[in-house]
Amino acid sequence: MDLSGSRYSDCILTDAVMRGVDARGIDIDDPWLLRDGGVLRVNGVDVVPFVRDQLLRRFPGMALMRAADPEGLRAAWAAVEHAWESTLERVAAMTAGTIGASVDGEWSFAQTLRHLVMATDIWLRRTILGIEAPFHPLGLPFDGYAEAGYDASAFAPGVPEYAEVLKARAGRLAMVREFLAELDHDELGEAKQNPWNPESSENTRSCLHVILLEEWEHLRFAVRDLDALENRG
Repeated sequence: MDLSGSRYSDCILTDAVMRGVDARGIDIDDPWLLRDGGVLRVNGVDVVPFVRDQLLRRFPGMALMRAADPEGLRAAWAAVEHAWESTLERVAAMTAGTIGASVDGEWSFAQTLRHLVMATDIWLRRTILGIEAPFHPLGLPFDGYAEAGYDASAFAPGVPEYAEVLKARAGRLAMVREFLAELDHDELGEAKQNPWNPESSENTRSCLHVILLEEWEHLRFAVRDLDALENRG
């Protein structure tokens, strides 16, 4: 069977076994592998520790993502902001079409920033702070958002100007920074309702961990696609 050049997206391959395969050139992106303590063996060798070490080398500060106390969370957020500042500088130096370019159907750089606005709104503004109308109109929800019971009309249609996206994004980054500046240890354990599953509970700490995870994963995706765009020339 020849599966050369095939593409698999949004599918579950847990515990799949491949034997006698020619896997040269395979490109795997598994956001769950590292954080769930998974195993990925190639010719009998678990490559997850190597992948983890390489990601931590490429993204200094990512190791702080699971910080448990206010001071650690503030340091983790400072690392996130620094990493995104560097990436924004990189994008500003690339060709004008970079911010709206899609690689293999993935979100563009501008769309990624808009999604992070929405992620901050749902986990900080709605879940932690309990704001009744938490969403910035330039936020970008993912597929299935409406099915989860949310009103998609909260978001503006069309393609906004990049300057407006940057302004919205900067505002949300500042909100997290300001929240963390005043955070004390007792607040971390406060019970919150999971925004996607009302029957599940979270706490302030776990919500902040989700925000940090969203930031690092989408930065990784963005850097991956920027590399691809540069290689295209």
